[in-house]
Amino acid sequence: MDPPAAKRSRGCPAGPEERDAGAGAGAGAMRGRGQPEALLDLSAKRVAESWAFEQVTGVGGRGRGKVEERFSRVPEPVQKRIVFWSFPRSEREICMYSSLGYQPPEGEHDARVPFTRGLHLLQSGAVDRVLQVGFHLSGSIREPGGPGEPERLYHVSISFDRCKITSVSCGCDNRDLFYCAHVVALSLYRIRHACQVELRLPISETLSQMNRDQLQKFVQYLISAHHTEVLPTAQRLADEILLLGSEINLVHGAPDPTAGAGIEDANCWHLDEEQIQEQVKQLLSNGGYYGASQQLRSMFCKVREMLRMRDSNGARMLILMTEQFLQDPRLALWRQQGAGMTDKCRQLWDELGALWVCVVLSPHCKPEERASWLQLLGKWDKLDVCPLEEGNYSFDGPGLQSPPALSPGREEEEEEEVATGSRHTVFGRALQAGLLRWSDTHLQRILASDSYSPSLTGNMGSDKPTSDPQGRPLWLGEPFPTACARVDTLRAHGYPRQALRLASAIVNTLRLQRRHQLESYKQQKKELLQKGSTCITNTEGWVGHPLDPIGCLCRALLEACRLEEESLTLYPDSGPEKREVAYRHVPVPGSPGESYLALALEVALLGLGQQRALPEGLYAQDKVVRNEEQLLALLEEVELDERLVQVLRKQAGLLLEGGPFSGFGEVLFRESMPMHTCARYLFTALLPHDPDLAYRLALRAMRLPVLETAFPAGEPHPNPLDSIMSNRFPRWFILGHLETRQCELASSMLTAAKGDPKWLHTVLGSIQQNIHSPALLFKLAQDACKTATPASAPPDTTLLGIALELGLQVMRMTLNTMTWRRREMVRWLVSCATEIGLQALVNIMQNWYSLFTPVEAATIVAVTGTTHATLLRLQLDAPRREELWACARTLALQCAMKDPQNCALPALTLCEKNHPAFEAAYQIVLDAAAGGLGHAHLFTVARYMEHRGLPLRAYKLATLALAQLSIAFNQDSHPAVNDVLWACSLSHSLGRHELSAIVPLIIRSIHCAPMLSDILRRWTLSAPGLGPLGARRAAKPLGTDRAPLCQLLDAAVAAYITTSHSRLTHISPRHYGDFIEFLGKARETFLLAPDGHLQFAQFLENLKQTYKGKKKLMLLVRERFG
Repeated sequence: MDPPAAKRSRGCPAGPEERDAGAGAGAGAMRGRGQPEALLDLSAKRVAESWAFEQVTGVGGRGRGKVEERFSRVPEPVQKRIVFWSFPRSEREICMYSSLGYQPPEGEHDARVPFTRGLHLLQSGAVDRVLQVGFHLSGSIREPGGPGEPERLYHVSISFDRCKITSVSCGCDNRDLFYCAHVVALSLYRIRHACQVELRLPISETLSQMNRDQLQKFVQYLISAHHTEVLPTAQRLADEILLLGSEINLVHGAPDPTAGAGIEDANCWHLDEEQIQEQVKQLLSNGGYYGASQQLRSMFCKVREMLRMRDSNGARMLILMTEQFLQDPRLALWRQQGAGMTDKCRQLWDELGALWVCVVLSPHCKPEERASWLQLLGKWDKLDVCPLEEGNYSFDGPGLQSPPALSPGREEEEEEEVATGSRHTVFGRALQAGLLRWSDTHLQRILASDSYSPSLTGNMGSDKPTSDPQGRPLWLGEPFPTACARVDTLRAHGYPRQALRLASAIVNTLRLQRRHQLESYKQQKKELLQKGSTCITNTEGWVGHPLDPIGCLCRALLEACRLEEESLTLYPDSGPEKREVAYRHVPVPGSPGESYLALALEVALLGLGQQRALPEGLYAQDKVVRNEEQLLALLEEVELDERLVQVLRKQAGLLLEGGPFSGFGEVLFRESMPMHTCARYLFTALLPHDPDLAYRLALRAMRLPVLETAFPAGEPHPNPLDSIMSNRFPRWFILGHLETRQCELASSMLTAAKGDPKWLHTVLGSIQQNIHSPALLFKLAQDACKTATPASAPPDTTLLGIALELGLQVMRMTLNTMTWRRREMVRWLVSCATEIGLQALVNIMQNWYSLFTPVEAATIVAVTGTTHATLLRLQLDAPRREELWACARTLALQCAMKDPQNCALPALTLCEKNHPAFEAAYQIVLDAAAGGLGHAHLFTVARYMEHRGLPLRAYKLATLALAQLSIAFNQDSHPAVNDVLWACSLSHSLGRHELSAIVPLIIRSIHCAPMLSDILRRWTLSAPGLGPLGARRAAKPLGTDRAPLCQLLDAAVAAYITTSHSRLTHISPRHYGDFIEFLGKARETFLLAPDGHLQFAQFLENLKQTYKGKKKLMLLVRERFG
């Protein structure tokens, strides 16, 4: 295959044709401006590029020997020109081997890019003492030190052969993947200032001109200058030479490091294999960090750059990287634990597998090279730790051809089919690519010419046509992803024009295939529409496929249309802001009126709109989503003009008519991938040009088939949440993401339809039919409300109504499945209804049963709907304000009747200003008390009544609460203690009558002795009826010897006696002290009675007799009480 046309590389300086070592230097100095280059230099250039020096002169790596010379003695001036031109002439390769390949952090470009640093060193005059001896270049680089540091001097040496640097050495001891800045500076100096470099022939040529005396002098001076380093070696060599039978005497000639490589030696650029392995190993060990993944991707990019330059180091570097990837210790750990690898690691393995496909499918590699690669891949493929390809994509899919007839009756069978076969690793596709060849005659003709037009009757050796009805070439017979892999391979290896030609043939084939699909669908359309569903026609999708066929095709087509800028830097995106990409229309040869840009758009939409099944596995599904976003990001870079809008319109129409072959077709496979992301792009792009088509497409794409349940016509749908639960397949790992994308599409349509009631209601119907997630519906409602109420314009009432309708739907869906967001939703709904007006607010209050719980309605809806802020917002007159208040009071009373436990107090609060409503609420509380309303709620309402200045009602409610209360002898910290004390204080303040009435309730409900004693003391401190509303005033405090306190005293004494016996039954020594303190409190209560001292003494004596076995305790009792 012919090499590609010379083209300046992005991110690299001038290429070989733009910056020659002789241009303005060696050759330029010998000829005038505009004169042709000397024949000697032209010949020397070609010889220097292709032939080893040994092949030309008989002088190779072993000096002058008895090599059979191809030519007679080559004159020294000719040798010098060959040596002169043997150094690399292009800065492009120097840049490739000394740049990172990815954008470093801001402000670190100079510090981290060796090429840039080397260029600065060259421009600052840091290169000195440059000498070229044969194929060896040496020089010194003076680098300024840091603040307070001395200048540093580095000695650099470079060996080269046939325009490639074969080894480098620098005093900086650089340990990195690529050349250091000092090597770069010396190399650029040799390229840009070749005429200033002192040039000598290989040292063996110089030695051959010396006689014996001169040679001896040369050797002795050399040893004298470096005796400490070379003397031992010199003596050893001398001993071996003097020994007649030694090995050194059996070989003619001697090594010469300045004479270039031999004929049999490999000719490739210097690559530090050890450093590559170490760097990859280190980056994989830091695999959890984003920077590590980025650097590994930059190394993959470097491999592609080398492939594009036809550099054999590309495959060599990839082999080294692959070996380190396979030695990653995490692989064995993940396999042992049965866990999947991380997403970042999986993406790197995918890129690795795709790169191997490009390498193995190379159109110009030697058969022995391909065989060695396949042998390695086969060995790696069999390793247990080798990752498997995810997604169940087939390896032998159908070729690009007319599809078979549809079979609508096989849906169930198709759904159960599982891709079976042998174990497929990430290298499986590269192994398969090794079987492909470029020798097909029809393929060669496609690649060779833009004007190739096969005859309509021609074929590819079988029944496969070679051209479409318009005479444009087709490429049939192999799977579409494989054909696209050929395109990617051609681009990767520097054949952009051939890649474009094949891409165009593939697009022609896709068009023909689509035409056949539409014809097939039209024949069976009626049957499929009656059935309402279909089998999947594409078992594997092209978007998310391991070979990324759509992406490969689009990038190849877009690359031809990309406008390159004049000023190129090392990194396309290295500026403070990402540079915008510009495209232009480039005509397609042989297809009048068409451009590669339009083809790229068509191909992307065809792939994105393909109806396809969701692949197996979380990562494979996530990859589909990521691939979709990448393709759409490419399309969004393209500025749409009239030609592209026409392509959009045509493709949108074809997608709508595509039947089971299109994700936008009328019938869908139950588990087909939804089209929400693609539809959102198409909707946005088409809306300014064809709104009807945009809405039709987006509404069709709103479907999410896996969540739909088929119901006979006329039957109502059940709760939407039920349908979600019954259809949520465990294998749909990205279902939440897909539902979010569906919501974003709906939001885009709602926003665009603002001010258009027809489309707004149509979109609302689609949302209610297709979106089943309450959280997403609520988000849609919020977005619609926000869009409908801009700060600087009047609200859109139609859109507000739709927002409210969506909010009401959410309320109904979540009424019986409470979520933590319900309170937020209810508040928002009231706010939205307020924006619409009074009637909307009254409606949700009147229909609260189907929307809210009683607590939500009473505490949020009724309260928020009648706040001062709401009334100001509604701007109501007095009658309408009273109407709203009446509605809120009615709602509160209804809630109190339905849930008095939680809603009685809010109802009383809301009805304070309306006496009849307040009385009704109070009666609801009284009725609820008889029906089992708990004492805690009764006490709460009673305290509220006292606070409102209604102590008698508070007293009544307190007595009702006490009647339900029971506090045992050991419940000193009962939660109702404070409520009981408050009730006793209230009755004491009301008067003796109320006090007398509550005492029996206290005695019956409370059996805790300390608590009874506390109440008794509180009542003896002051006379009853001293409160502000007391019935009458007593002259003096009540005594404990008269009713009603005598009854309470007897109850307290009895409680102490009972509690004492109960505690002594199971008392332990560590509780003796507490019990003595308890008896002390009991004595205080006993002494309140006239004969209390005597009663307490009898009580103690009884204890001593009953529990005389507890000697230590009784001793403590005697010590304290006698």
